[in-house]
Amino acid sequence: MAHGLETIDADQAAIPFSSLKLDRRIELGLADRRYVETTPIQSVTIPAVLEGVDLIGCAETGTGKTAAFLLPIMQRLLAGDRDGQGGTRVLILAPTRELAVQIEDEFQGLAYHTSLSVAAVYGGVPGGPQERALTAGADVVVATPGRLLDHMSSGSTRFEALDVLVLDEADRLLDMGFWPDVRRIVSALPSSRQTLFFSATMSEDVFKSAKEIMREPKLVQVGQTTMPDTITHVGAEVPSGEKAGWLARFLRETGGPAIVFVRTKRGADRLASRLASAGIRCAALHADRTQSERTRAVEGFKSGRYTTLVATDIAARGLDIEGVAHVVNFEVPFSADTYVHRVGRTGRAHATGTAVTLVDAAERATLEALERSLDLSLKRS
Repeated sequence: MAHGLETIDADQAAIPFSSLKLDRRIELGLADRRYVETTPIQSVTIPAVLEGVDLIGCAETGTGKTAAFLLPIMQRLLAGDRDGQGGTRVLILAPTRELAVQIEDEFQGLAYHTSLSVAAVYGGVPGGPQERALTAGADVVVATPGRLLDHMSSGSTRFEALDVLVLDEADRLLDMGFWPDVRRIVSALPSSRQTLFFSATMSEDVFKSAKEIMREPKLVQVGQTTMPDTITHVGAEVPSGEKAGWLARFLRETGGPAIVFVRTKRGADRLASRLASAGIRCAALHADRTQSERTRAVEGFKSGRYTTLVATDIAARGLDIEGVAHVVNFEVPFSADTYVHRVGRTGRAHATGTAVTLVDAAERATLEALERSLDLSLKRS
């Protein structure tokens, strides 16, 4: 037992997806994406979700949690047990627009050979197309809480036949203050549903909140849930006024794709401008950017048009971008959770990466407290 929950034993071995006896149409989607074997979280989670239990899934970042819940959900949807009911069968709540879009993209890829439908619902874009998809009863809805509540208030949602509720990056939903919205949404859903929580880390507050809306949930915890050992952690002593110049030199010398985290939206814009002036191909990502601007920044970074993404913590969770060589904390993070979430953008899925934290004299005490909290010693440069 852990946190008062029954724990499902985690078999670390990868197994062929073919051994799971998934619908042939799902197997075709897996083949398209060249998915051959499960990751550890998938090995344990897929059978458990198919059994219909409420589940909390916790595994380090970059280990395939999205497919771990999408695949068994798709299998259930394709079983054809709709009982003549229309409306949405699955609701997935995500803390950010970027994560909602990524889940939608993953679903569309895996479900390519099926007739299953998905709708992404988030702010920053016109609500008309979303309203039409909701009214039509998309099989799966991926939503941020605020925009979904707007649609629920207008009566465009159809959740009376809902079978499964998923909260992805559940601790981030709590950290960002979405929990009251989540409770309002849950109160309008059928009580007989299956509920799934997934995240890289699980705090006591999240476990407590999970129990409020779940029925005898079981816990699946795979591997370490802090930071993978594929990340090299470095602390660079740099005076505050020299950080931008130091960073530009570092980015030119290393060349690898990098995400730079800053505390404020204004700071992200200012730093991105200075780096661009120094010849660095970069884009800023924060909440004041329009959805189209944010999409262009992320897609440009993925494609290589930009080598550097300067971001606030809106990008610290959920962004699944392969090949990020470096994460840079432009200022020392105030909390261990923030540090873990940020640096988890590199060293993903057994790749190696470097996390660099820039420290001026006034930040040394903060860094030392962070190191004690994480039981981690950053290499000094």
